[in-house]
Amino acid sequence: MKTTKKNDAAVSADVLRKVARGMLPFYRTIAGSRSYARAWTRAVVTADLGLMGKLLKQAAPLAARQGYGTNAIGYFVDFTFPPPIAVYTNGTTIPPGLVQFTFSTKVHRRIALAVLPLYRELAFNRNFTKALARGIRRNDRQSVSAMVRGLIRSPALKSVSIEESGIALLFKTSDSPYPYRNLLFKGVE
Repeated sequence: MKTTKKNDAAVSADVLRKVARGMLPFYRTIAGSRSYARAWTRAVVTADLGLMGKLLKQAAPLAARQGYGTNAIGYFVDFTFPPPIAVYTNGTTIPPGLVQFTFSTKVHRRIALAVLPLYRELAFNRNFTKALARGIRRNDRQSVSAMVRGLIRSPALKSVSIEESGIALLFKTSDSPYPYRNLLFKGVE
């Protein structure tokens, strides 16, 4: 279903591109390095913001210059923009209310590997990024889902939804009793 509605904080291609360029090296490192991913999991679960910052600086310097945080079941990196967007967030988390102090390195690495093609396109394919931003602004769930699923081929991707002027990707693997969400959304100021 396609609907158009006015949204003063609607996402633009430039916002998606900046976030993707900032996060792409991080996801590459998570997917490619088990030891880095284990250290990241430890930082997330123990809410060690100092270690998160050190690890982000090592893998993704642009992301490290942003705000970041954890809820012990996931993490969020906030990128700042001029109003009306102000903050746009990327992260991976278990949905709240299911568990505490749990985050799987193995599942996170699988998700990182799965989302790499999407973040690569967002970072470097201007036409794709414009089309995805337009689909999000129009709340065109069908086209947004088709664009995302055209790049993320993992059977663990269970749903693609439009939320908070962004997208939410729900992953469920056989390795975990919990689903995980990879999110791109307008954050809270």
